This record gives sequence, structure tokens and C-alpha cells, in this order.
Amino acid sequence: MKADGPFSLPYDDQYSRSRDVEAGFTLGKAIIELKLEEWILHKDEWTSIRDIGSLYEKHRTPVSDYVREHWMDDDFFGYQFLNGINPRLIQRCKALPESFPVCSNVKLQEEIKNGNIFLCDYKILDGVETNTINEKKQYLAAPLVLLRLDGGKMKPIAIQLKQTPGQDNPVFRPTDHCDWLLAKIFVRSADFNLHELNSHLLSTHLLADVFAVSLKRNLPMVHPVYKLLIPHFRYTLFINSAARKSLISTDGVFTKFAASGGEGMWTILRRSLETLTYRSLCIKDDIKDRGLGDVPNFYYKEDGEKLWDIIHRFVEEMLGLYYKYDNQVKQDCEVQNWILDIFKHGFLSCKENGIPDKFESLPDLVKFVTMVMYTCSAQHSAVNTGQYDFYGWMPNGPSSLQLPPPTTKGEVTQERILATFPNMETTVNAMATVWLLSKTFGDAVHLGDYPQKQFTEECSRLKIRAFQRELKKLSSEINDRNKNMEIKYTYLDPLVMENSVSV
Repeated sequence: MKADGPFSLPYDDQYSRSRDVEAGFTLGKAIIELKLEEWILHKDEWTSIRDIGSLYEKHRTPVSDYVREHWMDDDFFGYQFLNGINPRLIQRCKALPESFPVCSNVKLQEEIKNGNIFLCDYKILDGVETNTINEKKQYLAAPLVLLRLDGGKMKPIAIQLKQTPGQDNPVFRPTDHCDWLLAKIFVRSADFNLHELNSHLLSTHLLADVFAVSLKRNLPMVHPVYKLLIPHFRYTLFINSAARKSLISTDGVFTKFAASGGEGMWTILRRSLETLTYRSLCIKDDIKDRGLGDVPNFYYKEDGEKLWDIIHRFVEEMLGLYYKYDNQVKQDCEVQNWILDIFKHGFLSCKENGIPDKFESLPDLVKFVTMVMYTCSAQHSAVNTGQYDFYGWMPNGPSSLQLPPPTTKGEVTQERILATFPNMETTVNAMATVWLLSKTFGDAVHLGDYPQKQFTEECSRLKIRAFQRELKKLSSEINDRNKNMEIKYTYLDPLVMENSVSV
């Protein structure tokens, strides 16, 4: 993208005046309130959980209140791998990794055979150079987490905080009390950093950037693929340009206040891109590959797969109006240039990840366009909207940690846990940032809304109205289910998610 900053973009790609003012006010107000509380407390380091509570009281949501009450619970720790802000890591465990020497007994082997054991592996974080904040070295673990499905709940049963086994790298278990709690905190901090850079920044924001720039380069405004996708790039170039300036630049918030900020950030992004595949961007393929198809109470999967099917049917019917035969797709040089540009500049011409460099048939085009629409709306909502819900209570998602992981059992105290947490300044900046990123703005355009009316033909308008009815029906089903749930899962409700990556 050729732009010196967000305000050098074409006017149509910039935030509206109202959103620009609203975003600035939201962030400014949050920073002022949190900084004022920091000044009132006259502290930089934590002396009790009560201190964190004083800061937290400035901004609350129903889910963040639940997190505050239950962040230490094993049930809730496991729940977050399915329905939290980063549901893209967990996979069914077919065999214990050699790097994770959990004492394997007959019962555990039976549980693995029966499909009840699951693994979360943060190997992308292994050996990442960590940040220095206020002249103090920060720490980031690369954990392995073993979980067991028990009575419909995902429960952690073992945690190892480093990838290489050894005497200084014990396997922590729920019976290890304070050691176990600190091990879970290191996992949550690792999850914060991996989520923000991989699941959020790379897999939604930066991919949407690639799709949008290529669309504007290669497809004329009258092309049906252009008209279908352009609503899903509203504000995307602007917010990404702003993020490069204010979040991941040399003096950006993430660079200054996250354990992986600085050189570590680029290492994680490079490794994440190397592991990104086309199948991982298509939720039904991704769920199948991770062996999670039959996991109960997995609302990210349930809502996401239904939404994928609705979008796919809509794309299939809309493009079917313009392409009657596969050969028409193959001979469409504009749409072929679009995908080739994405393949070259977005995925560095790497065939191993399965991203196509050309479309051989109409189903190929339909699936790819469905993935783009889903990524820019549903997937971004799933990994973005709940950030304050799960990270607003800092102990559940520390952006950084100030002491190294424990190397022996039996030495962790409450004082050590408090000293491990990021200092107050780091916490304030992280909280204000995720509060802004979780914000729904007054000029939001939701999935299925087409205020610009790109399609004017009556046949197209009929299909859009049918699409809107299906989205409304799914929204109603999600709301009915949520009425009886302690933690409501709303992030894939199509009537509240934005149509594009716009914040």
C-alpha cells in the first residue's frame, strides 16, 4: 500500500469524521481515566489484587466481570481455548509430543485413544527475543498445555512452560497450587501475544489489507467480484495504516508494552506466515484438521460453521448470475490477476500453504470469495470484539511479565505472582488499547447491510434480501441459545458484527 499514513489515503478509504472523533475520544478518555487512577494509587508495582481491581473499575463489561471472578478457575481457563478470544490454537491430541514428557499411564493413553485429550502448543514463541520495558527485561513463555474433555468441559491437566524438557522445566499439574496458578498466568500471557500478532493482526487485518489492495489494483468497479467484496474493505486500509503508525511502529503501543514488542514481534509474524494455510482460513476445513468436529459447547465452531454456509450459499448464488461455466472464470483475466497478485504479494508465491495462484473453476472462485468475506467480517469479529471482555481483567491476559517462568516446584508465593505481573503503566496502556479495539462505533455497517447499493439488478437484490433473512434467522438462534448461558457467546452474531476490518 503506497501511503505515508492513514490521512494520505484516498478520501473514500479514510474514516468518516464522526468515527475519527469518536475513536479519538474513546481512547483519550480511557487513557485519562486509567492514568488518573494510577496517579491516585501512587504505585507502579502491584502490592495486592485489590490494586488491579481499582484500575479495572473504570471500564467493565458483563463478560469481563465474569472473568474477574473466575480467572483462576480451571474450567474457565479451558473454556477460553474454545470460546475465548483465541479459539484457533487448540487441537485434538493423537499422541503426546516428545517434547512434553507427561507421565503417561494407562488411563491417559485410553483417554487419548478415546479422543478426550487436547493440546495447545505455543512453539511459535520459542526463543523469541523479548522486550525491555522501563529498562527491565520482560519474559514470554512458549508453553505446551494438555487438556481433557470432562463432562462437556475442557479442563487443563498439565502445563510445561518451555519447549525443551529438562530439570529446570517441570510439568505443572492442578495439584501444584500457587505454581499451577503462575503456570496458567504464563500461558495466558503467551496467548495474549500470539493472539494479537497471529490470530488478530496477521490472519485478519493484514490479510484483509492484501485482499483489498489487490482488488483495487486489478478489478474494475463494475466487476461482480468487486461489487461483492468492496463493502468488506470499508475503512480497512485506513485502520491498518493507522495501526502501523500507532501500534507496531518503533514507538507504538504494542512495541512498547508487550513482551513480544520490538524484534520479537517480527519473528512471530514471520513464523506465523510460514504456518498459515488456506485451509486454516476456512473454518470448516480448519475445525476438521484440528480434530474438533464433535467437541461440545464449542460456540465458535457452531456459529462459525453456520455463518460460513450462509455466506457460501450467498456467494455461490450471486456469482452464479454472472458465471455460467467454469471456462468463463478461467478466461476472466481481471479476476485471475486479482488472485495472482494476492498469491505473489500476500503469500510470497509459496505454494505449500495451498493458496491458489489461479482459479480453475467457479467453485474455486466461490470458496475463495467466501473465505475473504468470512475473514473480513466473522473471523475478525471472533478475534477482536471480545478483547476487553477477556483482557480487561489484566491477570487473565497480561501483555507482558516481569519475572521468568518458575524452574522448580514449591517456590511460588502470592508475592511472586504480583511481582511477575506487568507494572501499572504497562497495564494502563494495554487496557486502554483493548478497550478501544473492542469498541462498536456509531457508524458501523453490519454483515449483510449494503448501504452503497453496488448491485442494482433486481435478481441480485432478491438474493441479498434472502441473505439478510438467513443472517437474521441465525442471529435469532444465537440469541435464544445465549439466554440460558452463564457466559453469552455473541462474537459471531451476524447482526452485531461489522462487515469489514474497520477497528
